[in-house]
Amino acid sequence: MSFEELISAAGKVLGKRALSKGNDCGSVASALSTPGGTVYTGICIDTACGMGFCAEHAAIAAMLTAGESGEISQIVAVNERGVIPPCGRCREFLVQVSEVNLATEVMVSENDVVTLAELLPYRWIPKFTASVQLIPAG
Repeated sequence: MSFEELISAAGKVLGKRALSKGNDCGSVASALSTPGGTVYTGICIDTACGMGFCAEHAAIAAMLTAGESGEISQIVAVNERGVIPPCGRCREFLVQVSEVNLATEVMVSENDVVTLAELLPYRWIPKFTASVQLIPAG
């Protein structure tokens, strides 16, 4: 799967629109591919109170709803200006869905692709206690 194909798929669902007073969706879209080559897309939902979620989360939810394992080969997010990098919450979510995703190729700008491990050099793993432990990726 090429990133051009993923950008095109995300572009097809991109488009900001109002939902209700102070709430909108679609200003960011994401597309991901699985090892089997299936593409899933999603859009962000922005709410006034902060309960919304990112386009990457929506694409991952679509993938999991379809019965996929959670392994992601490639992912990209776009807005009206082009490719944008995933936020920190999305980066951590990708690895929480599957640790294999540390090898996921992430397009962070029009000309740059890195692995999730490069974007997330330290991650946290909850222990059986209330503490959190940082561990290096890789």
